[in-house]
Amino acid sequence: MTTGTTTERPPALNGYRHLLTAPHILRLLTGAVVGHLPVAMAPIALLLVVRADGGSVRQAGLLAAAYGVSAALGQPWWGRMLDRHGPMPTLLGTALASTAAFTVLAVLDTVDHPLAAALLAVTAGGATPPTEAALRVVWGDVTASDAQLRAALSLDACAQEVVFIVGPLLVLAVDAITEAQVTLAAAAVLGLAGTAILATAAPTRRWQPAPARRTDVLGPLRAPGTRTLAIALLGAGVALGAINVVALALAEEHRAPALSTLMPAALAVGSLTGGLVYGKRRWPGTPSAHLRATTLGLLVGLLPLLFQPSAPAAVVVAVLPGLFLAPLLVSVFSSLDDLAPHGTLGEASAWMVACLGLGQAGGTALASSAAGPLPSISTALAGAAAAWVTLAMRRSSLTPLTPHPSRVIRRGPRETAPLR
Repeated sequence: MTTGTTTERPPALNGYRHLLTAPHILRLLTGAVVGHLPVAMAPIALLLVVRADGGSVRQAGLLAAAYGVSAALGQPWWGRMLDRHGPMPTLLGTALASTAAFTVLAVLDTVDHPLAAALLAVTAGGATPPTEAALRVVWGDVTASDAQLRAALSLDACAQEVVFIVGPLLVLAVDAITEAQVTLAAAAVLGLAGTAILATAAPTRRWQPAPARRTDVLGPLRAPGTRTLAIALLGAGVALGAINVVALALAEEHRAPALSTLMPAALAVGSLTGGLVYGKRRWPGTPSAHLRATTLGLLVGLLPLLFQPSAPAAVVVAVLPGLFLAPLLVSVFSSLDDLAPHGTLGEASAWMVACLGLGQAGGTALASSAAGPLPSISTALAGAAAAWVTLAMRRSSLTPLTPHPSRVIRRGPRETAPLR
């Protein structure tokens, strides 16, 4: 990982409480969470705005999809800009552009001006600040050891689950109090405020990019290990996207509308739990083994859905795959230190985010193409299985030939043995 000149690292600490009281940690997490809220709010807000303007469900869905796809596709580019120019200018520039697009969308009649609305949605999504990638590159400067970094990544993964729980609830609350258009304005304000908190934090301002180097279109994906992780996350994303359709299909079959939201919420609760447990201790085995184990856990956790359980049982069952989701993401982002080419950690992290998001979009589309719960459950299983097979068959690509410089930099005085 590439870091700039920073103050002396804090001593190695144990436990989440100590980690959160370490300098800068809470501010970085808060900024990243609040700044990322628009990603969870905007798709629902756009649906509500188009319907409030008198538009069709199809138009609303297309506008929300345009936002989501552009948000995923834009991340690798902004990750590259982050590596080249540093987090602060990249974060603030994208936040201002995205906020401006959201603000205009809030006052635009999306039905009378569909093309303008589509362009603005693409702009708002494409300019989504790379908060996750930015947070990832500065973690190494504020953690003292591999163990503390793993705990920080676990908190980060859990915080993202909070984003996708709180974001939709905020949209519904604002819409109930005022009108649909205000939900977009709220997303804009929160996104700008959170990104500013993250961008102006001391570690973010101090971080310096690596010397400029020639890069091709694929960037860090030219490294075999990074490609393996990206392909695996595409498969995991397909599984996650299909689960939302599974929830809707089971809700209709059991005539229990609440199930469509309770199952994703249960998945998030499982992920929160799994992430906190995983990050609290050092687990035996290599990082490659951790990746295969967590992906296999995701696959096995989905199997009970084949029995198409009753509504109460479906909520409980949805927790099972979630238990392995955050640990999988922590393993992926932790492995990037050794697998991504030096000086490309920001872009590599952004590619992981993009692949997961694109996989989710694809999983939702595939699972929605057939009626009934069983096809959507099969789609989820196929995605998780593809992720596990990729990691198993390409395991040799996940073992770096030489230690990455970042592992030497980050290793604290109390932890001299590498995780790799």
